[in-house]
Amino acid sequence: MIKTENLRKAYRTEEVETIALNGVNLHIEQGEFVSVMGPSGCGKSTMLNILGLLDTPTEGSYLFDGQEVGDRSERQRAQLRKGNIGFVFQSFNLIDELTVYENVELPLLYLNAPSKEREEKVQAALDRVKMTHRRDHFPQQLSGGQQQRVAVARAVVANPKLILADEPTGNLDSTNGTQVMNLLGELNEAGTTIVMVTHSPADAEYSARTIHLFDGKVVSENFIAQEYAAHTA
Repeated sequence: MIKTENLRKAYRTEEVETIALNGVNLHIEQGEFVSVMGPSGCGKSTMLNILGLLDTPTEGSYLFDGQEVGDRSERQRAQLRKGNIGFVFQSFNLIDELTVYENVELPLLYLNAPSKEREEKVQAALDRVKMTHRRDHFPQQLSGGQQQRVAVARAVVANPKLILADEPTGNLDSTNGTQVMNLLGELNEAGTTIVMVTHSPADAEYSARTIHLFDGKVVSENFIAQEYAAHTA
């Protein structure tokens, strides 16, 4: 599903060039759960932004689902994101003025889905994260854990091929963090590809493979033999 070759990202000012990614080669199969770890400033978020088509590489190739997308325009990337990629952020990124239902419905509105289809899919997504009883509440009326569950529902409502999660438990206590990780594990068990940036070794254990970045380069990969069932046993 994801293949990068010699991916490089540089940020330039008049006086300084900062290398965020320096020759990153990745191959992520459909249905994998991959964690990305490394110290702050090593390029994790930059890589996630490029994989999510929010940014473009300075050099190198990025194949998404067999298509070269590294050189796409912003408009083309936006079109490709719709329905294909879901995002879960550390800060939830819910819209305060919209209800839980309306926040989850947003990706389907961008896809111009019919009203009845939207209703069915939003209901299914909220059922999945056990937030149906909060559908008419606003984000500020929810706990952090509840907001992140709504964010997960929004990420999966359009049944995307790929979910990108950036420190999804970073603002949560351990109990709520475990609930969110269990949700991601269940989604992966159902076939969704997940790439997650995390500083947490415990969260990384939910994935089958951990990629370690340092100074913009992949320095190692660990394959985790544990099955997801071990977390719920």
